[in-house]
Amino acid sequence: MNKKTIFSMFLIGTILISSCGSKDDECTKTLEIPHYALKNNKFERYVVMEEVSCDFIVKDLGPLPLKNFTYEVLNFIFIPDTGTQTSRLKFEIKLNNPNNYAVEGLAYITTQSAGDTSEYTGTYSDLASVPCHKIGGNSSCILTYDVDYPYNSDVGAPESMEVVKVEYYIAN
Repeated sequence: MNKKTIFSMFLIGTILISSCGSKDDECTKTLEIPHYALKNNKFERYVVMEEVSCDFIVKDLGPLPLKNFTYEVLNFIFIPDTGTQTSRLKFEIKLNNPNNYAVEGLAYITTQSAGDTSEYTGTYSDLASVPCHKIGGNSSCILTYDVDYPYNSDVGAPESMEVVKVEYYIAN
């Protein structure tokens, strides 16, 4: 083989090899990724610039529910009229984190009044004596709440209230 043939084969081989992509040259881009932190009994959104693969799609789903979360209503008392134009809501709900990691977040409690098909969902954290913002891994926390609410005497208060469900959303 002469030098021209060897050089031509070398050149063709180099072109073929360099035209193939390698796994080390994966495409990346920098995007604003939403995150959530717990601040003043509410979730606060903030963004972090992160390098991600080019096919990554940002979906802001908000705070995510805790996986494998369970709860147990230990005590739930609703007094429609305390005699002073207030209703009283008192409860203790055991929030269980069966995961091997600690979490920080908020419990959302959905309640329903008797004879009403609408539901109310809230955190109750602002006024809870034990809001359970943090739950250790393989641990529990008892969300403790006891508050009197004024009501409009023209409208009145609901006759009863019950817990429909409890969810725990985590900061990330």
